[in-house]
Amino acid sequence: MKIRHPAVAGSWYAGSPNSLRKQIEELFTHRLGPGSLPQTVKEGTRNIVGLVVPHAGYMASGPVAAHAYHSLAKDGKPDVIVIFGPNHTGRGSALSIMNEGAWRTPLGDVEIDTETANQIVNASHIIDVDDRAHAYEHSIELQLPFLQYLYGSEFKFVPVCFMMQDLMSSREVGKAVAKALRGKNALVIASSDMTHYEPQERAEKKDKIAIDAALAMDEEQYYHTVEAYGISTCGYGPVIAAIKAAKELDAKKAQLLCYKTSGDVLGDRSAVVGYAAIAFTKS
Repeated sequence: MKIRHPAVAGSWYAGSPNSLRKQIEELFTHRLGPGSLPQTVKEGTRNIVGLVVPHAGYMASGPVAAHAYHSLAKDGKPDVIVIFGPNHTGRGSALSIMNEGAWRTPLGDVEIDTETANQIVNASHIIDVDDRAHAYEHSIELQLPFLQYLYGSEFKFVPVCFMMQDLMSSREVGKAVAKALRGKNALVIASSDMTHYEPQERAEKKDKIAIDAALAMDEEQYYHTVEAYGISTCGYGPVIAAIKAAKELDAKKAQLLCYKTSGDVLGDRSAVVGYAAIAFTKS
């Protein structure tokens, strides 16, 4: 089986199984995290259709990400999870999917859902099967250890990497993913950080505008807000795709689970990165 080896284990997050589990537990109990370890309910209601989760190093964004996975733990186990992430490396095709193999982290291997991946490719017409975009990209990788902490290897996933993040293309990806996931016990995750390297007060104001648009579940408003206010969110295409897919999969409501900046977590508020955890739910 083709194995995609971790690119940032040991730097962006802990590199050994025991230290990684300990790190994740400390993020759940962090003063800015949910405050308790998650109680994973595998046969839950499955009300959560989509999530927005940050992807910086765990020491900075991990407490906010923990809010998303704490909520997910109570909701039941998805069978397949499609993770959208921005392309920070410039490698590979404009919209890239992996459709076979597994991704390895210190907590083990997560298998790609080949059937669902191929269904997405066939439905979209703009996504290429291209491993190169994924080889060194951290945005999708950062989500897997949290999911493995909750579910072990009892789920499959599909990674989709966005170098091209325009409104039309991102919507098309979301629509194709929804078509492939219809009738499945599934979840979509948009991996994205928000404003990059601006003073705390300015970052908070900008990010609130973008978050409000995401909570309205209006992908066009979200895109134009990011453009109009110059909000340096790295994963706006993934967020647009997640909003579109979630609505197609019957999500009716959005909830902000947590918003903090790197300044809140690490103390330096002179040039921060914003992090939001958002859930799209059926009710």
